[in-house]
Amino acid sequence: MRNLLTTILFISCISLAAQTAKDTKLVVRTQAKDAKFIGTSMGGSMIIVRDATTNEVLAKGLTQGGTGNTTTIMNTPRERYASITEGTAFFETTLRLEKPLFVNIEAIGPFNHEESRVVSQTQVWMVPGKHMDGDGVILEIPGFVIDGLYPQTHQGFSLEKDKTVELKVNMVMMCGCTISKDGLWDSEAIEVEANIYVDGTYWKTIPMHISEQVNTFVATLALEKTGSHEVVVTAYHPNSKNTGVEQLNFRVSN
Repeated sequence: MRNLLTTILFISCISLAAQTAKDTKLVVRTQAKDAKFIGTSMGGSMIIVRDATTNEVLAKGLTQGGTGNTTTIMNTPRERYASITEGTAFFETTLRLEKPLFVNIEAIGPFNHEESRVVSQTQVWMVPGKHMDGDGVILEIPGFVIDGLYPQTHQGFSLEKDKTVELKVNMVMMCGCTISKDGLWDSEAIEVEANIYVDGTYWKTIPMHISEQVNTFVATLALEKTGSHEVVVTAYHPNSKNTGVEQLNFRVSN
């Protein structure tokens, strides 16, 4: 009789736990600062959901999908609770919760551009059965993606033969959106500079400007010194406060 009662109690406990645990949906998106959403075209953003107390990883994966509607996101005044996420990349998971859980949500993006990745994170309470879907949790990813094009790393030049070298980088918004003269993301509003160091000592700063190709910024550097040249390219948008950095390295001999 005692064994029977124990079995019944055990089964009742399992049944009660099954009844109280609820599937709770979580949707996470990442939006580039002053731009659109980070989608598959940029490798998405890696989303990691952790138990805030134990640091246990509860779910992880990449956001997948598009960058969204430009007009809706960038040009249309937004009313309270109005959604701007139609067609945008997201990561979705479902947690099985018996009681409220405090979680860390971390985003690393854009994932395919390691040199420009930014970590953004927040914390939220997940309540059993109360879905965080729809727009879900939106994390902002600031910055620019800047890729050095020329010179190539450790390339050599000569004061006598070369005289000058053209510095060249490619720069886009973190969502991959195009930067161009007089465009929605206007190159003329972004301060792009090449800061030159020779053998570790600062030499000078020269401005870079958009070339005939969108996203491409160039500057001509007169070669006047021998030694290892380090060019630290910086980008700064005075209105959005977005920043980005890239580095070029080359050698100059006589």
